[in-house]
Amino acid sequence: MKKLSLFPAILLCLFISANLNAQNVKLTLDLSKGGANVSPKLYGLMTEEINHSYDGGLYAELIRNRIFKDNPETPEGWSLIQDEGGKGSIQLIGANPANVPNDQRRNAINASLTTCLRLTVEKADGRVGIANEGFWGIPVKPNTTYKASFYIKGTGSAAPARNNTGAAAPVIADNTPGPITVSIESNDGKTIYASGTINLEKSIYWKKYELKLTTAADVKPTAAAHFVISTNRSGLYYFNLVSLFPPTYHNRANGNRIDIMKLMADMKPTFLRFPGGNFLEGPYLADQFPWKTTLGPLEERPGHAGSWSYRASDGMGLLEFLEWCEDLKMEPLLAVYAGYALNGDHVDAGPLLKPYVDDALNEIEYVTGPATTYWGAKRVKDGHPAPFKLSYVEIGNEDGFDRSGSYDGRFAQFYDGIKAKYPQLHCIATIGGKDPLGLRGQLTIRKPEVVDEHYYRNAWEMEEDATHYDNYVRKGYKVFVGEWATREGAPTTNMNAALGDAAWMTGMERNSDLVIRSCYAPLFVNVSPKTDKTPRAWQWDSDLIGYNAISSFGSPSYYAQSMFGTYIGNKVVKVNGENLPTQTRPATKRDSASGVMPKPIPALFYVATRDTKSGKLYLKVVNTSGNALPITINMNGASKVSPGATLVVLKGNGPKDTNTIDNPENIVPVTSKITGISKTFTRTFDPYSISIIQMQTQ
Repeated sequence: MKKLSLFPAILLCLFISANLNAQNVKLTLDLSKGGANVSPKLYGLMTEEINHSYDGGLYAELIRNRIFKDNPETPEGWSLIQDEGGKGSIQLIGANPANVPNDQRRNAINASLTTCLRLTVEKADGRVGIANEGFWGIPVKPNTTYKASFYIKGTGSAAPARNNTGAAAPVIADNTPGPITVSIESNDGKTIYASGTINLEKSIYWKKYELKLTTAADVKPTAAAHFVISTNRSGLYYFNLVSLFPPTYHNRANGNRIDIMKLMADMKPTFLRFPGGNFLEGPYLADQFPWKTTLGPLEERPGHAGSWSYRASDGMGLLEFLEWCEDLKMEPLLAVYAGYALNGDHVDAGPLLKPYVDDALNEIEYVTGPATTYWGAKRVKDGHPAPFKLSYVEIGNEDGFDRSGSYDGRFAQFYDGIKAKYPQLHCIATIGGKDPLGLRGQLTIRKPEVVDEHYYRNAWEMEEDATHYDNYVRKGYKVFVGEWATREGAPTTNMNAALGDAAWMTGMERNSDLVIRSCYAPLFVNVSPKTDKTPRAWQWDSDLIGYNAISSFGSPSYYAQSMFGTYIGNKVVKVNGENLPTQTRPATKRDSASGVMPKPIPALFYVATRDTKSGKLYLKVVNTSGNALPITINMNGASKVSPGATLVVLKGNGPKDTNTIDNPENIVPVTSKITGISKTFTRTFDPYSISIIQMQTQ
């Protein structure tokens, strides 16, 4: 995704007038005819590393900058602990692997772990150590066991040398062997929440140490804490790959946060599009998602430059994405890098592009190949013997930004390569659709099976275009709405955004014979504000799921998504609306200058689907106005309708109402049992509401 210009927020949702004088609003459902099939994979998830989605988000690692490569100038996230009577200093060692000073050499662990942190303890009459602040804090919870690990070695200082001032450097005795204290403690050091020790052996070689830290049952949850490794002995201590994990979802090693995974599970997603997004491409050609170096032990993962102003640890690697799918029973939708970078560079189709096509084929083999294949065997070695199911592969991302027009040839070369080896896979193109990016180019060499369309709009624009897919030609490509969102509210969406989202979803669901998959973006946002040491955590407003170090919450749009994904049938039911209310936004200066005044658009949106096996009928109604709306509902063609039904309602007192980290359940769906359902009945729908009625029919 890239930021596109939007109208000023004040014009998006305020002072919208509605014509609600229309009498006897009617919705007539035609159950006598079989409708179009509903795509079984209509609602899924899209993810990329933005807003600290993985590092500082879903990926459960608590240590920021664990291999000290985030900033070659300073050990970001780390600080010196120096109690009274102690004296020490910290320094990055080998920060620039291409130019390591002589006195810093011979400290790399391997080709991935080339930079380390040195703690120099000159005086140890008091505690000296290093502290990590985590991602806007280390989360402390009661009765919780954390798994800590790190590489460490200890030495004394080398023979006396001269520093830049010509003064002799102090000689420090090697007193490093012995107990090293590891703790989680309050930022002021006054409260120790959990503590343990390892016994550092006398050796010039690196060694990995592991231990568990457990908090007491009466600990009050807090994120005002940091992780500390300390000593009371002089010497030079070297650290690398420092890690701290809380309990993870399904107890997976190198796993994910439990609370965020549960939020996603409640959405009942059917697929996951990964790894991006811009995270797939990277700022430059060398910054593409490096799937091969995201495999295997953490010791073999150097990380890489991210696309949103911070470095990616790649703890969330290719296998972790696939296991994420497995844990939530989603099908992977793999995006493969197609030779375009965010700075506008591209690789021409032909011989220069062939290595990239081959790399994509190898990646697909890792995902789907049996143990007899090279990359399938690598997956088995990594701990997952069974291949993963894969049906769709997206070739690139947002290649409408490529002004060279090279994507036509690049897509064709990838398409041919993938189809030759994996004819069963469906290839998704990133241009050729009717979205603003897709319209920037056309595919002439190969006809796409599926086209990815992206839409980022305000609520008014979403509602105005809710019938977008009603008149698409059905004889061509299928549509994957791979990124879309109503961008109102920050850092997570508000109720008006949820209404815009729901209106848009009624159109996708009504046309899900054409729109076979869709996923909102961005999925995640760390909502932590700016501190004295760190910038605010997010780069993109209006996100679905918010969190900080210790808790998480769903936005109103999240709950709208969950409702639509939970209550859905396998056949679309035709619905005819009569006397529908309308709304008109106020004129802007641009409208006045052009002499074109805003036109009324609907204030009511709806869609119905039916489960032909169970007979359950789902009617979704979105009332975007500020008035309660009575609607007469007719069900033609139903032989029998049960008088009882389930009603699920998401509503706000106003369009700007929202959920926050401090008030996470201000707007949540309310489920109730209702009666009085018949072939014809009247129901009043609340203002600013998304409602679903689940009925039983025959």
